[in-house]
Amino acid sequence: MQSVMIVLFGIVGMSFGWFVYSKFIATKIYQLDPDFVTPAHEFNDGVDYHPTNKYVLWGHHFTSVAGAAPIVGPAIAVYWGWVPAVLWVVFGTIFFAGVHDFGALWASARNKGKSIGALSEVVIGKRTRSLFMVVIFLVLLMVNAVFGVVIANAFVGTPNSVFPAWSAIVVAVIIGQLVHRKMNLVALSIGGVVALYLSVYVGSVLPIELPTDMFSLTPNANWIIILFVYAAIASMLPVWVLLQPRDFINGMQLFVGLILLYGAVLISLPDISAPAFNSQMAENAPSLVPLLFVTIACGAVSGFHGIVSSGTTSKQLDKEPDARFIGYLGAVGEGSLALITLVAVSSVALAATPEAWHIIYDKYGTAGASTFIQGGAQLIQDGWGIPFSITQTLLATMVVLFAGTTMDSGVRLQRYIIQEWGEIYNIPILKKGILATLVAVTCCLLLAFGAGGASGSGGLIIWPLFGSTNQILAGLTLLCISVMLIKLGRPARYTLFPMVFVLVTSSWAALIKLVEFYEAKNWLLLTIDVVVVITTFLVILEAASVISKFRKQGQN
Repeated sequence: MQSVMIVLFGIVGMSFGWFVYSKFIATKIYQLDPDFVTPAHEFNDGVDYHPTNKYVLWGHHFTSVAGAAPIVGPAIAVYWGWVPAVLWVVFGTIFFAGVHDFGALWASARNKGKSIGALSEVVIGKRTRSLFMVVIFLVLLMVNAVFGVVIANAFVGTPNSVFPAWSAIVVAVIIGQLVHRKMNLVALSIGGVVALYLSVYVGSVLPIELPTDMFSLTPNANWIIILFVYAAIASMLPVWVLLQPRDFINGMQLFVGLILLYGAVLISLPDISAPAFNSQMAENAPSLVPLLFVTIACGAVSGFHGIVSSGTTSKQLDKEPDARFIGYLGAVGEGSLALITLVAVSSVALAATPEAWHIIYDKYGTAGASTFIQGGAQLIQDGWGIPFSITQTLLATMVVLFAGTTMDSGVRLQRYIIQEWGEIYNIPILKKGILATLVAVTCCLLLAFGAGGASGSGGLIIWPLFGSTNQILAGLTLLCISVMLIKLGRPARYTLFPMVFVLVTSSWAALIKLVEFYEAKNWLLLTIDVVVVITTFLVILEAASVISKFRKQGQN
């Protein structure tokens, strides 16, 4: 029964965020203009810039930003207890993520679809742009390399998810062609979701595994190579061919998944077996503050969202008022996924007793996506009576598809960054899409195999830095939006407060990691962490100088 109270608390809070707070931000702060000509129309090239139905674009945006992070982060963070995790997810979604994602989309659309890194030059200055781009590239490198490893591990650990995951690509291509020919979107949505769930059923009885010695590599390594070849091709296709329809269908799949999960809670009324505050933590467990706020990133606030909002979504925005629906409601959707993840890993569906829960959560970092799949599958079986083998395949496929769509968008975004470097530093060869894509994919593969050997697990080596670096980027994005608002003479406190909170907690976490990396003699991560901390400090100084100048001008 406790789980129902958590769900109701989250639904009421996020409903307030969408119906009240986001409307206030849209009308009073960002002041959306229905007559504004968006970059999608101004630069329409049918490849990256393409005016898109807001429901289709919401699907692309949401599944691109979601990935596996709003599942993995909350599944780990509940180690400190479910109360702090629930509070951060709900209030983080309302006052942090929604404003951040919505704001990055609006700011980019107002500046010809520039990425948040390139936009920082317009808003703050040239030196800031160069610093910003370094942090963005590192975040994208982490996301792409690690998600490649995560998907490969999921394919090997849950071979039932392989067939539906690749079937979704075929379905998406067909739907993309039909949408492009203006066929009925509702009928296509229903058909696409039915086809996807039929493939889930087929996958539950038809596991697919790669040979253990193919090309003298492990199955994990082969899957990583296959995934990056696919991502390279997908990132160069026009957005309407694969990216938009795949993300839209995945968004519909998530919508159905959320109905099943939330409905299961309301039907079975499960109790919570996890403690409200964990008093049985291991001696070396990290502290709740500030680590909670970087462990749960996606699902509360995440810098990666700003890259997506300004990198791909802003180039497809049909009308400026659509930014509220896509940006803020996308954050609400992700917060809803994070919230139900917390319920799945905290309830009796995962562990029947508090003692059993503590065995699973014996130390920080032992849980993750597999814990959510286990708890969520049991929750759906208990509530709806669907066989566990099917629900397990369904949730495993959901995790894989989310990670896959994020990887698709991530490689495309890396290409944009490299092409922007070509423009900034006048290197014509880097402006070419094919070469920029090859450079992006090569960097990811070098990290995966160069640092991790033949297993391809090297992407995980850099992952301990993702949480703090990603949240620092969120703070810097909010800083950029705040400076833009100040220049426009509009109230900036609604972005400045979240910015200060996120920068303080994430920088604190990065400094804690600095000590850990030094003590462990991990010079690679120590060097990267130092670069991120110094870069952040310099960007803040630059922004403070700009803010001070404009305030003085306003007083004169």
